[in-house]
Amino acid sequence: MRVLHTSDWHVGKRIGRYDRSDEYREVIDEVVAIADAEDVDLVLHSGDVFDRPLPPVEALDIGLDGLVRLTADGKRPVVAIAGNHDSPGFFEALAPFLRRHGIHLVGDIRRPDAGGVLDLATRAGRAVVSCFPFLREGRTFHAWDPVDEHYKLYADRLRLIAETYSRHADGIAGSDAVTFLVAHFLVGGAKVHGHGAPRGERELHMGAAYTATAEAIPPGPQYVALGHIHAPQRVPGARVPAEYAGSLLELDFGEAGEQKRVVIVDVEPGLPARVRSVALSGGRRLVRASGTWQDLMVRDDLREAYLDLTVETAGPDPQLGERARGEFDFVVKVRADYPRPDTEMHDQIQHSLEELYAVYSQGETGVAPDEELLAAFRSVMEEAGHASA
Repeated sequence: MRVLHTSDWHVGKRIGRYDRSDEYREVIDEVVAIADAEDVDLVLHSGDVFDRPLPPVEALDIGLDGLVRLTADGKRPVVAIAGNHDSPGFFEALAPFLRRHGIHLVGDIRRPDAGGVLDLATRAGRAVVSCFPFLREGRTFHAWDPVDEHYKLYADRLRLIAETYSRHADGIAGSDAVTFLVAHFLVGGAKVHGHGAPRGERELHMGAAYTATAEAIPPGPQYVALGHIHAPQRVPGARVPAEYAGSLLELDFGEAGEQKRVVIVDVEPGLPARVRSVALSGGRRLVRASGTWQDLMVRDDLREAYLDLTVETAGPDPQLGERARGEFDFVVKVRADYPRPDTEMHDQIQHSLEELYAVYSQGETGVAPDEELLAAFRSVMEEAGHASA
């Protein structure tokens, strides 16, 4: 049996002021083309199909159309679980309609005998797929438990659920089926931060409270398809073949330069899976660049990329942002980097929040904020004041 593993599409995510719908269409077209060229029998999507729990209409159209086309007119099943960005309830509401197309959406964590483990017929035989959507920490403990028990319980609960799925899957697989676990969680030791810049993973769901041990990967499944981590990699410490497929696009500047991929898995009943990567080329690159204006102007790799620019200047440059956006088509961030003597350090108590915001905004963008932006800031502060009162 040949399987395609993909993950973390995050359809609908923007970068700065730029809509990326065309890029999502392009790279999903590429995934569909790979599935067809490789003649895969099954597709596993390990979560975060969308970037928001209730995606905008265009994002919904792109994501669902991609899943439908991956079925090859119903010839191969597609299994997709809810990640931490997806809405479990929304997935469950869509599931009966998409099942008619051969798409199995699993939003909630279910008992193995109540939809948590699927027994699917493919062209190459039976596939028994354990489906483990993202588990929010609040569902794993009682509020009156000691806080130090919360972290233990999350990792323990992940392990126990995965082991329960594995036992049930082994029991129904027999000798003629292949077994998979598709899940969305963080295994300790996985590479998350690569460049020191913000990444596409949601920080709220990436801390110690959401970290599993390698024991959460049971020895039963022949392949484990994991989502949640956007950097493509093997799952550290796993006792069976297990991979984070990674995201489709470079979603934030912390992912700049990562080679995105899908995973192709070849597996036979009772034998270890053979795993290989197929690189993706769709989507616009992200580049973090620094140097003098002259240095940046002669770089060929900046013209077609989304840019996070740091420009070395002699001092404040109010026109820097306007000049950068006039020269480069896809500037997301631009800031001036210049020597700041200690005398420029201000005691925050002596300045209003509006003044501090103006200093912050200019430091981040290289441009003094205009009156419209400051008026918006004042409006937000007034609303916050009324809310707190």
